[in-house]
Amino acid sequence: MHTEVLNISKNDCNVCQVETCLTFDPFVAHLQERVKTEKTLKSEFYKYVLHKFETDLCIDLEVNPDYAEMYRGTLELIYSILTPPILNEKEFFWALSTPVPEKIFFSTEAFFEFHSSHHSGLYAVNMADQDLFAQRQKRFIYNLILERMYGFSTILRNELLYSYVDPDTKLTRYYNIFTNPQFVNVVSKGELPVLSFEAIEPYLNDFEGIDVLESILPLSNFKFEGFSVITLTDVTLPHAMESIRNELVNHSSNETEQYEHIINSLKTLSEDPAIEFGLMPFLTVNNRPIFDTDECSQSVLMSSAKKYSMAEETFVAIANDYNKNPKPIFFNVINDEKTIKYPFLKVLKQSGVKSYGIFPVYYNKKNVGILEVYAYKEIAFYEKLLSKLQTAMPLIAQLLQNSIDQFNDRIERVIKDKFTSLQPSVQWKFNEVAWEYLKSGNRRRKNQEIETVVFDNVYPLFGAIDIRNSTIERNTALQDDLKAFLTLVMDTLTSLKKHIHLRLIDNLVFKCDEWLQRVSGFITTNDELTLDGFVRDELNPFLEHFRQNYPDEKPVIDKYFAALSEDTGLSFANRRNLENSMQLINNSINHYLEVAQGEVQESYPCYFEKFRTDGVEYDIYIGQSIAPGRVFDLLYLKNIRLWQLRSMAEIARITNSLIDQISHQLQTTQLIFIHSNPIQISFRNDERRFDVEGAYNIRYEVVKKRIDKVLIAGTVERLTQPGKIAMVYFNANEATEYQEYIKYLQDSHILNNDLEYLDLEELQGVTGLKALRVGVNYDFKS
Repeated sequence: MHTEVLNISKNDCNVCQVETCLTFDPFVAHLQERVKTEKTLKSEFYKYVLHKFETDLCIDLEVNPDYAEMYRGTLELIYSILTPPILNEKEFFWALSTPVPEKIFFSTEAFFEFHSSHHSGLYAVNMADQDLFAQRQKRFIYNLILERMYGFSTILRNELLYSYVDPDTKLTRYYNIFTNPQFVNVVSKGELPVLSFEAIEPYLNDFEGIDVLESILPLSNFKFEGFSVITLTDVTLPHAMESIRNELVNHSSNETEQYEHIINSLKTLSEDPAIEFGLMPFLTVNNRPIFDTDECSQSVLMSSAKKYSMAEETFVAIANDYNKNPKPIFFNVINDEKTIKYPFLKVLKQSGVKSYGIFPVYYNKKNVGILEVYAYKEIAFYEKLLSKLQTAMPLIAQLLQNSIDQFNDRIERVIKDKFTSLQPSVQWKFNEVAWEYLKSGNRRRKNQEIETVVFDNVYPLFGAIDIRNSTIERNTALQDDLKAFLTLVMDTLTSLKKHIHLRLIDNLVFKCDEWLQRVSGFITTNDELTLDGFVRDELNPFLEHFRQNYPDEKPVIDKYFAALSEDTGLSFANRRNLENSMQLINNSINHYLEVAQGEVQESYPCYFEKFRTDGVEYDIYIGQSIAPGRVFDLLYLKNIRLWQLRSMAEIARITNSLIDQISHQLQTTQLIFIHSNPIQISFRNDERRFDVEGAYNIRYEVVKKRIDKVLIAGTVERLTQPGKIAMVYFNANEATEYQEYIKYLQDSHILNNDLEYLDLEELQGVTGLKALRVGVNYDFKS
């Protein structure tokens, strides 16, 4: 044990402004209490120690730290009581200091050597200047004052993390320095000011509130008596783990810097400067490992593969083999014999690696990558290292999974940037194109073209559910809203006229009456714009003036302005009700299609794309090129055609059932376009959607866009009608196929027995169109 004085601070703490007295009285008082309560043999020891204090005249005495050697025996008794007997003072970092930690006057061999070898004050380490040390001292003082005098606790602990680079290993080590003020009494020199917890709480747990506390509680009003106990604990390993955890949770650096920080923490964890670490996430595109040294730059294997030109096929084969049976592999020595058996060791050997090991890393029971342990000299991977690394594996797993997620996000961003949000049935194709775009280096050059995504020989299916007479309904709702609004305006102006005598009011009433007559007839878009200008430029400023300057008229004018709200106002009531009705219908259709298409996808993958109109339109494409991993047969096309016909009947029944729930009596029509020949579709990057390719294929697209309002030949009757499903076709064979489906659904009481065979009018550039039309049985219960 040492009684030499060690200064914690580089300079005397003359800024703390609190009087201190080094005394053993608080410790003696503590022993006296323990003697009363202790029931074991320890009580005899406590009595003995108390007797020694009395004999050595250490009670009611102020001790000078410089004369600690005079009380060595007493100090050793304190050490014996406060520390476990089994501890070795040559390994245990422990010391006694003045009440406010400033001078160490008694310390273990380990503490003394540690402090002496580092030639700096413990509390000054890791701080920019002495002012920060003084601020920490003040925080310590005020925490104790508030706790002892007022009972206000703080979450800040009396501890400090101390780090230094070991001169032998060149690795950073961490120690936790904890100050225990149990044997420090706080004495007030005068009357304490009254403090409430609410007033002082903002300043309890930070350093910024010190100046405020000094103004409320001057340190000159207090005295600290007793001594503090300081302990150092080596927390290098838990700190390394915490650093990894913090980097995963709070990191603000880029991915490469994050990997470097975590690898440095792993080196600290290993406590061996010869050991290096690498990390390689298993990145895949369509479940195939990718070979990319940029994405895996923190792997020694990948960096060596890049430097010495390992073939991509070799890497992919190695990765696939390893993933079949992932397990730890260690090569304490890499020699020519092993490079023959394990070809990947050749590039490591060329990079100067002498020893190499692999840990598989699992996340949710799935292998997400490897942790590499290697050295540029021959070493043995000992059990202690493996045990340390095992504790870090869950955090490493999260890191590698994050990298996989970020890589997949980058692929997804390219797809969304260059294409659109995609369905799983075609996602695989976009994955491949996006990866080729990234791999070729196009991501580093602006305005580079990306490969067009094309699917050949796919069979199209088109369906449209339209809200009948939606344009007429919108115009009617607009007329009704404008009439209600103009009537309200005239009532408001008439009310103002009773109290405000301005001829301008009569002029505005006249204009509103004119507008009321105009909106009762056909309304053009120009009429709407002109009326909006009248309201914005004349009515609103006029009424706003009187609302501000005539308080008695404010309630009437407020009612007018409230009517202008699109969300709640009278002027939009009919249009809101119509939009809500249409939205309910469209949401019901979309929900049904989202659920029902799962049945189709289960039979054979297809691309299903919906479009929002006044109803819902959709395209379906099915064929071998969409799912090259499965054999396509026409039976899948027939199955989806039957599904489409039945789903149209179900949608008609759903929308009809909504009539009682909506304010406008809206009905839907159902249309199918039958096209038997396969087409080619390609993704249009500019429009972010699929489109047909080729002159013949474009004819299919033209017909689709022109049949929604087609008439029956020789009549003025539209083909599409509420309660009916219309099927447009060219080829008689197509009609024959659908007749079978219709008969099946009629026998199932889903469709009515009213099938019609119809010729359709000629459209621009389109002749020979025919149609089947059949009614839907609304009473059928599925």
